[in-house]
Amino acid sequence: MTYVREGRPEEAAALTALALRSKAHWGYDAAFMAVCRDELTVRPDEVTARRTAVAERDGRLLGFTMLDGSPPEGALGMMFVEPDAMGRGVGRLLFTRTAARARRLGFVRLTIDADPNAESFYTAMGAVRIGATPSGSVPGRELPLLEIPLA
Repeated sequence: MTYVREGRPEEAAALTALALRSKAHWGYDAAFMAVCRDELTVRPDEVTARRTAVAERDGRLLGFTMLDGSPPEGALGMMFVEPDAMGRGVGRLLFTRTAARARRLGFVRLTIDADPNAESFYTAMGAVRIGATPSGSVPGRELPLLEIPLA
């Protein structure tokens, strides 16, 4: 059974590796991945500060989210799922648990800077596209900017 728990600072390297595997799943080449590495790196001090939630099954990390900002508005800072766990409900579980946590903390909306390959997942979860936002890694690249109302 998959469950969601708080992330731990000592898992930062494992979460970084998971994020890189998840991003690479979409067919990005090595040069693109190298440019994204810093943005996808999870540092130990960020794990608690960014409200990291981890999906785990039988001791294996299957995915994670980060909830950024201060109520009433925040952001889904990161969300990554192991490639072999995609399409198996892990993302849905993480997303719904993170949204529920955000509601409990007083957030009324979250924005999401989505990878273009993940936009359909987020819209299926109830997010709507509100524009575009510059990539934090690749100059000139724009990402879908989504929002999900929580109220």
